[in-house]
Amino acid sequence: MKALIAMSGGVDSSVAASLMQERGWDCVGCTMKLFENPDAGAAADKTCCSLDDVEDARGVARRLGMPYYVFNFTEEFRERIIGHFIEEYLAGRTPNPCIDCNRFMKFGKLLDRARVLGCDAVVTGHYARIRFDGERYHLLRGLDPGKDQSYVLYDMTQDQLAHTLFPLGELTKEEVRRLAEARGFLNAHKPDSQDICFVPDGDYGAVITAHTGRTPEPGDFVDADGRVLGRHRGILYYTVGQRKGLGLSLPAPLYVIRIDPEKNQVVLGPSEALFRRDVTVRNFRWISGEAPAGPVEGQAKLRYRQPPAPVTAFPQDDGSLLLSFAEPQRAPTPGQSAVLYQGEEVLGGGIIE
Repeated sequence: MKALIAMSGGVDSSVAASLMQERGWDCVGCTMKLFENPDAGAAADKTCCSLDDVEDARGVARRLGMPYYVFNFTEEFRERIIGHFIEEYLAGRTPNPCIDCNRFMKFGKLLDRARVLGCDAVVTGHYARIRFDGERYHLLRGLDPGKDQSYVLYDMTQDQLAHTLFPLGELTKEEVRRLAEARGFLNAHKPDSQDICFVPDGDYGAVITAHTGRTPEPGDFVDADGRVLGRHRGILYYTVGQRKGLGLSLPAPLYVIRIDPEKNQVVLGPSEALFRRDVTVRNFRWISGEAPAGPVEGQAKLRYRQPPAPVTAFPQDDGSLLLSFAEPQRAPTPGQSAVLYQGEEVLGGGIIE
């Protein structure tokens, strides 16, 4: 059996490559070149796609004696991931480009390339698990609760799950670093990347300006009744639930409760205005490939680091899903993903309206 290993230069993908080789797989390592640093307004050494990362991945592949390639997917990434990211922010939503990248790049373009190379599977260093019950594939949480990445994988199809392996799903991060040490990998204690890869400094405005030539347009902060409270720097700098960084002197704490791109306004209100019991999720994707006929009891996460909360999910005729939570949830954010679980299994996910 032959596997294509997605290698970022980090410790997780390096250990995943080693484990697959030890299990007897014929392994080929690769790194996806997803953007040029000017696309991100970054210096050459500031992102997870830097030359140092490529050399780290190449060094591990060399140590393991496996072939290694760099695939140039910059054009596709610019169109599908960066382009969509810009569209969403300009529309007043807060996207999660890592989910789009997994869908279109890691388990889309990379799986296509794996098939061209005659590989049976794509392997990544994600902390998640895949199980086959004889009829369907199931996506499960990683066993390390602090590293579980199933939230960003809800878009995977049955075909993608059938041709993907996650060797780290039953390991903890500490165990992975110990395995890397035992194998003599120089990246055993390399820090994890924390930023969106093409926004390494968190400056969304610089990325949008670089790609569109448009600078963020200032506008008004207003309250729920439309009274002007001050001026904002541009709607893309704000997200629902935000309190810090508003630059206002107010008699009481106020939070971003809504963004109105048509009026170029950021609406502020008290904390209690952020809580909602019912959340609509558009374009909901069921990992099974089929929507259930009736309501589903489970748990849902509205952001990556949020603990799952009890919910009843109601499939809608238009392909959306209504999530009705047992307790009101703080700041459901348009553009972010809601992911539905039943225990350790991911049932699917979609985009919060």
